[in-house]
Amino acid sequence: MNLITHVLMGVLIQISFFIFFTFPFNFILTIIIAFLSHFIVDAFSKITYHTPEPHWDDKFWISWNISVRVSGYIAIILFLPYYLGMLFSNLPDLWDWTIVRRIQKRRNKDGKIDYHHNNFFHRMVDIIREKTLFWLPDWIYEKKAVIVEIIIIIALIIGIIVLIP
Repeated sequence: MNLITHVLMGVLIQISFFIFFTFPFNFILTIIIAFLSHFIVDAFSKITYHTPEPHWDDKFWISWNISVRVSGYIAIILFLPYYLGMLFSNLPDLWDWTIVRRIQKRRNKDGKIDYHHNNFFHRMVDIIREKTLFWLPDWIYEKKAVIVEIIIIIALIIGIIVLIP
């Protein structure tokens, strides 16, 4: 899934655990569950428009990726007090995308990134998907599948609005 989805999930988790648990359990559970949520959310990316490689020649792909990235940055700013949930729900992507893929790019002879290569944390996502969500349709190249992620984003926003103190 995209940055906005992970950010909102982390915010929702932190709000929930800070409402229902006291220190130190609210911090510990937020860190653990937000981190684990990344794998579950990404396992569902199969039903969203989420191509593994960039499509710079496709205006729809470009506009969708700009939209979800900019909305993710806006959400980070708006929900900055919930930095703990946001950070840990995005930690696997931070590691795989900013560190592991850069190392992989340097190791490749042609200097290109192999977008089909499963990085460290995302190997676990594939295992979860193959073992539990194998029945879901594969829509990662279907443009209409942005609707699925938009619905998930709206549901997360509603959850945050309902729970926010």
